Order: sequence, then structure tokens, then C-alpha cells
Amino acid sequence: MSGLARPVAGPIVRPPIAERLAGRRERRRTVDRAWRGLALGATIVAVVPLAAVLLFVAVKGAGALNPDLLTKPPKALGVGGGALNSILGSAQMVALGALLAVPAGILAGVYVAEFAGAQAARVVRFASDVMVGIPSILVGIFVYTILVLPFKQFNAFAGSVALAIIMVPVIARTTEEMLRLVGRELREGSLALGLPTWRTVVSVVIPTGLTGILSGVMLALARAAGETAPLLFTALGSRLVNVGDFGKPMDALPVFIYNGARQPIAALNEQAWGAALLLVLLVLGINVAVRARSWARRAG
Repeated sequence: MSGLARPVAGPIVRPPIAERLAGRRERRRTVDRAWRGLALGATIVAVVPLAAVLLFVAVKGAGALNPDLLTKPPKALGVGGGALNSILGSAQMVALGALLAVPAGILAGVYVAEFAGAQAARVVRFASDVMVGIPSILVGIFVYTILVLPFKQFNAFAGSVALAIIMVPVIARTTEEMLRLVGRELREGSLALGLPTWRTVVSVVIPTGLTGILSGVMLALARAAGETAPLLFTALGSRLVNVGDFGKPMDALPVFIYNGARQPIAALNEQAWGAALLLVLLVLGINVAVRARSWARRAG
């Protein structure tokens, strides 16, 4: 046998512990900076379009937002007048829609959060999610079929019902989520004092989650105020000022914007931009009011 010498493995040279830890920290910093940059880019992508839309509407509509637009109805023939009929119509139909939708939505949310079994809660929750995402034009066609065709008359009541159908699932889902955030110890404390379940819900749970519930209601109102398609199938619109007569056609700001924007007349296009700015300000005002109330409640 030949005496071949085997190579002797030398000691494994490892970098010092401090260097390894420094390398790990540097890699973590790099990954952290990359994800922070990605999150910032996504935020910019989300915010810039909104800011661009608001700025564009403000620039285009600022010149047309004047006292005449707010206080005068449109002229029967020709160009001129304002959007008083649309402002009053939107206020009336959204108010009636809220009167129909708010009790139904809140009670549905309370039922799912407090009383429904697991299977019933899943069914109601799934139905609400589907209704939130359904195109509003389908709601308009449905209400047109049941409240316009049988009476052979476009009417504001049908428009209010369409807006209420759009608002109910938003209110129901928000109410459910807000009530689920109420601590269990509050319920248990109320029940320990001998109060029945319904009284606990009315006196303890709902007042605790009231700020969130109101936020959901305002969100639903803001969405309903900007809907156009359901009103084209139901209330239709009218150049006349209609106050209180829900059996006849009634105009609304989204319908006024739609009709004015598609006309080949510059003055009507300008009025449509002014009405669009007014609608944006109304929705923004609703959201600011809700946020201010929430902040005041937290501060208190």
C-alpha cells in the first residue's frame, strides 16, 4: 500500500459575530426601506387621482358656483337660470331614502351582531356584501319595474326607494362591525345587573358604538347623493321646482350634471361643472362633520 497522506481539513474560518450581526441588520434595513418605498408609492397612486379629480372639479366649477346657480330654477326654454330644482330634489329624495334605509339598516346590523345564529349571520352578511357591490343601474331597473311601470309615471318616491336600497347594506355592514367592536365586558356587566338582552343592546351596546354607526350612515348618504343611474330610471328629472310631491318626477344634482354635461352648449356645460363642485362640497362636508364629531367624542 502506498502511503498517501490525506489532506487535513483546516479550521473553518467564520466572520466574527459582530460582522454577521451587522450584515443581518443591513439586509433588514434594505428590505425595510424597499417595503416602505413600495407602501409610499401605493399611497401616492391612491391619493393622486383623488386629488387630481377634486382639483379639476374645483377649477372647472369655481366660476359657475354663484348665487344664481343656488337660488334660481332653470329657465323653461333656452340657457340660464340655476339648479334650485336639483338641489331641492336631491335633498328631498336623499332624506326620504335615509328615512327608509336607516332604521332597516341599523336593525339588520343589530340582528346580525347580537341575535342571529352563525348560519343566519353568514347569509345576511353575504347578501349585504353582494348588495354593496351590485351596480346601481340594476337597482334602478328593479325599482323601475315595480314602482314606475305599474303606475305609468316616473316619480320621486321610486327614486327615494332606489336610494334606500343602495344605502341599506352599507348601513347594515357598518353597524354590525361597530357593534362587534364593543367590549364583551360591557355586555356581561349589563346582564349581571339583571337587564334583559334587548335592553342591554339598546342602552349599552348601541350608544357605545353610536359614533361608528353614524359614520356608516353618513357614508351611505354620501354614496346615495352621488347616484345618477337609479334616478334616471325612477325620478327621471324635471326642470320644474317640485317640493313635497313625490308622485311626480323630480330633479337631482347628479341628473342635472348628467343632462348639462352632454349638451353641446357651453353655458350648460359650465352649470354642470358648478353643480358637480357643489355636490363634491356637500359630500365633503358630510364626511368632515362625521370626522369632527368622532374627534370631539374621543377628546371628551
